[in-house]
Amino acid sequence: MREVVFRVLAERPGHLEAQAETLPIRITAPTLEELQHEAREALIEHLGPAHCTVRVRVRRGSSAAVSSIRSVGRPAALCR
Repeated sequence: MREVVFRVLAERPGHLEAQAETLPIRITAPTLEELQHEAREALIEHLGPAHCTVRVRVRRGSSAAVSSIRSVGRPAALCR
């Protein structure tokens, strides 16, 4: 399984901005939970069905990852 790490670039109340370290994907969201959702949605758009083999991680600064795989409620058939 591949892993895509999103590094948080900007963090202020009600606004988080992150950039994927290995892909040309930049996302924004008001909360960490929504940032994870946006990351998964961006991967679906960028990779198509191959997104099912990718683990999403969000990192703040040089700290350990603060998130991992999250389901976005997609039908399982999309991942086969």
